[in-house]
Amino acid sequence: MADSSTPPPVVRPKRKKVLVDYLVTFRWIPAIFVALPLSALIYLCIYIGGMLSSMKSEERRRREHEENVKKVVKRLKQRDPRKDGLVCTARKPWVVVGMRNVDYKRARRFEVDLSAFHNILEIDTERMVAKVEPLVSMGQITKVTCPMNLSLAVAPEFDDLTVGGLINSYGISGSSHIYGLFSDTVVAMEVVLADGRVVRATKDNEHSDLFYGMPWSQGTIGFLVSAEIKLIPIKEYMRLTYTPVRGTLKEIAQAYADSFVPSSKDAKVPDFVEGMVYSPSEGVMMTGVYATEEEAKKKGNRINRVGWWFKPWFYQYAETALKRGEFVEYIPTREYYHRHTRSLYWEAKLIIPFGDQFWFRFLLGWLMPPKITLLKITQGEAIRNYYHDNHVIQDVLVPLHKVGDVLEFAQRELEVYPVWLCPHRLYKLPVKAMVQPEAGFEQHLRQGDTAYAQMYTDVGFYYAPGAALRGEEFNGAEAVRKLEQWLISNHGYQAQYAVSELSEKDFWRMFEPSHYDHCRRKYGAAGTFMSNYYKSKKGKKTEKEVREAEAEAEAAIVEPNKDADAE
Repeated sequence: MADSSTPPPVVRPKRKKVLVDYLVTFRWIPAIFVALPLSALIYLCIYIGGMLSSMKSEERRRREHEENVKKVVKRLKQRDPRKDGLVCTARKPWVVVGMRNVDYKRARRFEVDLSAFHNILEIDTERMVAKVEPLVSMGQITKVTCPMNLSLAVAPEFDDLTVGGLINSYGISGSSHIYGLFSDTVVAMEVVLADGRVVRATKDNEHSDLFYGMPWSQGTIGFLVSAEIKLIPIKEYMRLTYTPVRGTLKEIAQAYADSFVPSSKDAKVPDFVEGMVYSPSEGVMMTGVYATEEEAKKKGNRINRVGWWFKPWFYQYAETALKRGEFVEYIPTREYYHRHTRSLYWEAKLIIPFGDQFWFRFLLGWLMPPKITLLKITQGEAIRNYYHDNHVIQDVLVPLHKVGDVLEFAQRELEVYPVWLCPHRLYKLPVKAMVQPEAGFEQHLRQGDTAYAQMYTDVGFYYAPGAALRGEEFNGAEAVRKLEQWLISNHGYQAQYAVSELSEKDFWRMFEPSHYDHCRRKYGAAGTFMSNYYKSKKGKKTEKEVREAEAEAEAAIVEPNKDADAE
């Protein structure tokens, strides 16, 4: 039972069932008989494609990359800015891993095909850098690097996430409390600009402003065509400690912070950190340390192959610590990295309610997970709108010292469990990037902070709210609006893959626009690429909105670029 200090959820009236409720209830039928078999075929094609790519010489992959870059440049130069729409990629709206409808692709636009950019170009073990193209997925790169006892410094948990999305938007993993967000581990970016120039941006060359401007820009400054990303040495296993926590939400938040912030200078910082809050009074904190195969196989140590298809879904297995008490086990490193893939964190429970049962896992678990793209295709407009109203998928980034506050807010307004907690550093940069720490954080140096970075936390809400599960009325749009206003008031940020209700004014209250605007002007993006807010705004674009966005392009053509002239 929750402590009396835990804020109660809002009491709502019962909601009358409509046809779409039954369509959602039986959504498992197309998921099992359509999405799962087709997903298996797609995964097979991806596997074969990866094998064929690995058989190519490094020189051949480099030549193909250069040819593909030339095609992008040629396509951009074919655009007539006075009659063609604003530029975006040619990926279909349902291909994107995210909850937004990608409504900007349902309006007038000028598409550039980047589908050929899916190769790992080089693994440089001397520089400890992986050079990859933007459509390389996390599953693809860990399959190559882990056998070499190497990994990206930040390797997000979901297989299908791509390098391009993780840089242009954001990416995080259990190691982000050490290395920061995914974009913080990028060494260099190769970018095709609006005028067709191809530049290499690093933090200390003549395009350093572009280097800092690309993250969170959603590809609205230029096309990322390759990235060089930091590698780190790893070991074969992860020694994972599961620690149950009970108390109020504030107490759970404090236990989470204590799990990875060392109490003394001599204490070791864990390599990986993750927390899951299962109710207003219970959670499990997990800390991982890399371990050798020799250590893992010592007598008495338990090895858990969580990647086997019949194994319990990881979030449910971790919850057993609430009954078992604290325990330790060893998980093969790559299997640990992708521990949430089969169950789509815990979203698969809503799609296939019996998917976590042993009989299903044993018989069909090897087909999991269904591709998100296929789930989008099979859901239709009515179900998509239903999920916007009766479902929450949001990642919010908040200062570590405010995790307890956001958990209490979410208990009152959302009542979504489990809640995912993942810490990350937010670095103080030499420019005013879209996302930055609280002003003056270095003067307070709260728990986890340093002079050069503030400790933040990704708080993930992915499930149906308690009100929806009880059959009560729930206004998803209004709940998201309240969450967004809370973030603005508390120096937090909303992940851009999620559905947003922000007005343009509030979007730029949440995100810092100055350096982004500078890059848009200097590199000619304002006359070619869609703006960040235009891509984020929920709902189909009206003809008026399209004309207004294109008017920015007209203005950019007529008025010379002042920043460029200053150069």
